[in-house]
Amino acid sequence: MQTQTEQQTGADWLAVLDEESRGLVAAVDAQPDGRRILEGTLDRDGYIHYLVQTYHYARWSTPILAEAGHRLNRLGRHPELAALLIQKGEEERGHDRWLLSDLKNLGWSEAQVEAAERSPAVDAYTGWNFFTSRSGVPTAVLGTAYALEYLSQTRAGVWAERLKAVAAIPNIHKSVTFLRSHGALDGDHVAEMKRILGPLTDPEDQQAILFSARVARAVYPRIFREGGASSHPLAR
Repeated sequence: MQTQTEQQTGADWLAVLDEESRGLVAAVDAQPDGRRILEGTLDRDGYIHYLVQTYHYARWSTPILAEAGHRLNRLGRHPELAALLIQKGEEERGHDRWLLSDLKNLGWSEAQVEAAERSPAVDAYTGWNFFTSRSGVPTAVLGTAYALEYLSQTRAGVWAERLKAVAAIPNIHKSVTFLRSHGALDGDHVAEMKRILGPLTDPEDQQAILFSARVARAVYPRIFREGGASSHPLAR
């Protein structure tokens, strides 16, 4: 019996990848804090929570992507995809510093950020991607990368502009570097990834990429506060 992912691979698999990515956007919008950030009305604690959790997965983006690319090279498979993964790892380098800068402007020190508790969603996201890059099908990392860059292309710039327009958070205009930069960059990244993934015909790789995009769709929205405004940033 074929799984749903296996049934969806083939000539139209990139359309399915886009469908999963649109599903991620919808799932984020459905979260209470996801809706508030889209409206620009997210409170300071909720925004800090989002930035802290984003830091705790973004800091690992470069090693995860690079390891997946180097492992593909060691396996002698898909040199163009290996190069894409390594390139993307370099593109993500330093993005965690943007987050620390935004948080500093909101009154949080680097020590506070480092000490903050990671949400289960962050542990699940990083754990899955470390597994696929080191032991699973390394091309799977491209599924989560594609879905998150699709989300950034669709929402990050909009979030930044609406947060600044509503200005419900003190000093917000100095605290959207990460969002503003990702919104500007990731549109080109999505188009580039689609171009390079287009010729991929190996069903195992297609299935792995789609499954990882589905993992991102299920896990990523949970990095926002589960209880919305009734919750507080996770800190020790």
